[in-house]
Amino acid sequence: MSRPFILSAHQLTKSYGRGPDALTVLKEVSFELGEGETLAIVGPSGSGKTTLLGLCAGLDTPTSGEVSLAGKPFSQLDEDGRARVRNEQVGFIFQNFQLLPSLTALENVMVPLELRSGSASRSVARDLLEQVGLGSRTGHYPTQLSGGEQQRVALARAFATRPKLLFADEPTGNLDDDTAEKVVRLIFDLNSAAGTALVLVTHDLELAARCQRTLRLKGGRALNLS
Repeated sequence: MSRPFILSAHQLTKSYGRGPDALTVLKEVSFELGEGETLAIVGPSGSGKTTLLGLCAGLDTPTSGEVSLAGKPFSQLDEDGRARVRNEQVGFIFQNFQLLPSLTALENVMVPLELRSGSASRSVARDLLEQVGLGSRTGHYPTQLSGGEQQRVALARAFATRPKLLFADEPTGNLDDDTAEKVVRLIFDLNSAAGTALVLVTHDLELAARCQRTLRLKGGRALNLS
């Protein structure tokens, strides 16, 4: 029996402007992702990878087409509704870490937990930082951490609310090879242990090959899904 779909994208198109001057950056892209599955989105710069991720996360709305996340079609939800689904179901990892500079590593991981009013947010955050090898760095601020350490804090934060789906946008783009390998190993280990689905945007074909399937984009179109 196939697993239920955590994410479904149908004929997604995204254009900016109207008429003959309209710029279409994504053209009729479709795919589905089952619970716990891993998918890499690859393609050259400007191929529409980040645009597709933003549409799938409900951070932007398509010109046409439909996205359903955890069985909820985004077209039937307002902005608050999409944000609620995102907060309940999704974790994010970005290339530039996006940590809050005024908060310690521990406090950064606690943010999504406190937004849910979790009484055990400190202990959960501390446990996650231990899992990513930063148990001794909980009181450090982002400027006191290396790039790899900052990305591990971001990874702990992404898993803090036990998401069903993780979106990772070039998560190793600002890391050296050795550090990138450690972060990638953590991403897949945590994903596997938690049964989280993964959508990974990358230009690195070796990294993409670690996912179960690959969606290749060029010029905003899907070349193939393997």
